[in-house]
Amino acid sequence: MRPPGTSQQLERRRRQAIYLLDSGRHLSAVARQVQCAKSSVSRWWAAYKRGGAKGLQARPIPGRPCRLSPAQKRTLASRLLKGALAEGYHTDLWTLERIAQLIHKQFRVRYHPHHVWWLLRGMGWSCQKPERRALQRDERAIARWKQARWPHIKKR
Repeated sequence: MRPPGTSQQLERRRRQAIYLLDSGRHLSAVARQVQCAKSSVSRWWAAYKRGGAKGLQARPIPGRPCRLSPAQKRTLASRLLKGALAEGYHTDLWTLERIAQLIHKQFRVRYHPHHVWWLLRGMGWSCQKPERRALQRDERAIARWKQARWPHIKKR
């Protein structure tokens, strides 16, 4: 199955599936052709029978609209990519609380730190956890050990 696209693409797939079903194709063959689940094709067929072509139209996404515009989201992304140090923090680690503060400072929009996560996911960002490393870590000594000692220890 393919990931969902825009509402226009989904609507086009629905119409194509109905056209194929109307022309006598079997439900599973239609589902394979439009690359979706048979249950979706069946649901679209039922909606078409109930409401005609109007039943296949995309509906608005329920829920509260985002308080940041697309332009503001792009600005936020560029600020986040510059790093937390560029925003005056002592470490280069972005936390949800820091991002919420940045959003309020930049756009005068308040987000609870836990809700910032939903905003970031909607922008295509993912959670990254920094890797913990010892301050006294010696990369050259580790590389030497991996080259010289590890091959003798590793099971063959």
